[in-house]
Amino acid sequence: MWAGMKRADSGQVVGIDVGGTFTDLVQIDQATGAVRLAKVSSTTDNQALGVLNALAAADSDLAALDLIVHGTTTTTNAVLERKLSNTGLITTQGFRDVLELGRRTRPQAYGMKGDFRPIIPRDLRLEVPERMDAAGEVVVPLDENAVLTAGKALLEMGCESVVVHFLHAYANPAHELRCAEMLRSIWPNDYITMGHALLSESREFERGVTAAVNASVQPLLARYIRHLEAELKRGGYRSELLVMNGNGGMVSADRVAEEAAKTVMSGPASGVMAAAYAGRAAGVENLITYDMGGTSTDVALIRNAEPQVSNETEIEYAMPIHVPMVDVRTVGAGGGSIARVNAAGLLQVGPESAGSNPGPICYGRGGAEPTISDANLLLGRLDPGHINVEGGVSLQDVRSIFAAKLGDPLGLSPEDAAAAVIRVANARMAGAIRMVSVSLGADPRDFALFAFGGAGPLHASALAKELGIPRVMIPPRPGITNAIGCVVADLRHNYVRTIGTPLDNLDMEMLRSIFDAQTAEGRDMIDGESVSLRSIRSVHSVDMQFIGQTHLIRVPVADPGISRADLQAEFEKVYHDRFRVDLAEIRAAVVNVNTSVIGERPPVDLSTLIDPAGRAATMAEARITARPVQFDAGLHQTPIYRRELLPLGATLHGPAVVEQMDTTVLIEPGDVATCDAQGNLMVEVAR
Repeated sequence: MWAGMKRADSGQVVGIDVGGTFTDLVQIDQATGAVRLAKVSSTTDNQALGVLNALAAADSDLAALDLIVHGTTTTTNAVLERKLSNTGLITTQGFRDVLELGRRTRPQAYGMKGDFRPIIPRDLRLEVPERMDAAGEVVVPLDENAVLTAGKALLEMGCESVVVHFLHAYANPAHELRCAEMLRSIWPNDYITMGHALLSESREFERGVTAAVNASVQPLLARYIRHLEAELKRGGYRSELLVMNGNGGMVSADRVAEEAAKTVMSGPASGVMAAAYAGRAAGVENLITYDMGGTSTDVALIRNAEPQVSNETEIEYAMPIHVPMVDVRTVGAGGGSIARVNAAGLLQVGPESAGSNPGPICYGRGGAEPTISDANLLLGRLDPGHINVEGGVSLQDVRSIFAAKLGDPLGLSPEDAAAAVIRVANARMAGAIRMVSVSLGADPRDFALFAFGGAGPLHASALAKELGIPRVMIPPRPGITNAIGCVVADLRHNYVRTIGTPLDNLDMEMLRSIFDAQTAEGRDMIDGESVSLRSIRSVHSVDMQFIGQTHLIRVPVADPGISRADLQAEFEKVYHDRFRVDLAEIRAAVVNVNTSVIGERPPVDLSTLIDPAGRAATMAEARITARPVQFDAGLHQTPIYRRELLPLGATLHGPAVVEQMDTTVLIEPGDVATCDAQGNLMVEVAR
């Protein structure tokens, strides 16, 4: 325990995750295990309203809460929808177009069409005389008068934030530091981003785009957090607000806007952290996470209870964000994904979504486009009794729309069209799972599929069969797993330093000193947080490549004092595991040195997510009804169970449907599910 560590006490902890369709909340009393849950519609125009609605729905007493951890899509949505702050760029003379030149890739691999807009338009990208070489030596001194002239020009053009991005600043940041210092004398706010401070990496395109994203979303995130904090305080909340980052950790709301780009993809990351936590507690440490929500599906890989983290995320074409993030792959297939017959006469599912308003037809809010949720309803997998009849929607209405928009054009019955929608969606999701497993040298048969999200447990068994995954793990509360991730996540700070040196020439003592310095910086940051912790640890790695190659591969470093020979051997092992190729005659280079400093929070007992006192004594008591359900093997009269009533240790033989507040679980014919001591459903998939 380090000197500044806070006491690991118990209290009322709330996790809130804002998704594209729903805002989810879980509140856990760490002393008693008591749990409160809420799921409300997301308020896309003002996410804070959805957060407050969720707190009200859970009847949370803000004054009694000890901690709120929040996963937000504010920055992700802003980037994807290009609803960004007006941002300017000051860069090295001659490098104005770095953000636009990119890497000579194409939006479409086959064809010469596609859209691309740089984050910062050309008229807001200004040059100043300055130049460092790759060794960090000054070639052209910084023209300070040009800096002030450029800053004033950007202000006159309405810029709210600014990026300082100089060539080779990773090697010597002196010019960027001086430029930022001068800008602060004229800039009306704190929204000044230095490229080297956010990402000390040699590649100027990736470093520039990352800094541009950060500056463009920084004012939006800062305003949102300030507004949310004010509303919480008005309601009586007096404790710390933490915000999830894309690396699976969290940071104080007071600091989060400084590195706003790190919150991109924080929502999906929180679900992956929850999966790693639940898998570790259940003794299942190798998982493929499968999060199917209302608008999209996110998948990720967990090895040895540690999620895979990448520094090379590209959230859309020519949009690399090179800060450490949980390696999540996303496809536009969620419960609200719209199915249609395209111009070629083929069935297409997504990426367009009905969202939360109007939502799928079966929501009864005016939706008139067939979706995946509606398809599951027609097949009997979702309870027809949950249709919003008050809104004027019936099962026959859903059937009629499927007939008119899908069945008739395809020559299928409405039910067959619904089955086709499910098969097409499953094919897309299986492809995403292959991208995080097979493409990374992992065999899906060695993993369990961790299914969550409001729609994930409906499709998990079919995907597992498709991919040869032998077991599916369904947590107690799949539909609010991302909110649970906020509760169990640790404080985490990641550091990267580029050294770009052949291993044979690397000063190994310098490597160790970098690890030590990054660890010390992380400990200082964590020590400044007002959060109860039980321990702190550091995880080290290096990004390496064979000399002459372009792409990097991450090599874990267990001992900061590792020898040169051991590091070469470790790299060759990781390379062989990934590509099944030995290149012993080629030497390696170390490009980046990485450290994650993790402040571990007190453990959370996930077995109380379903009240143990409310479970039935027998399976017969947990069964609530039966109805016909369509599977690939045909129509089956299927028993329906209530998840909250299932006895621990109970076994279910498929076909079966398990319903609960936040999702529906589909157990296919031949599958066998067991409710373990943590409340997870462990499904052995029929071969």
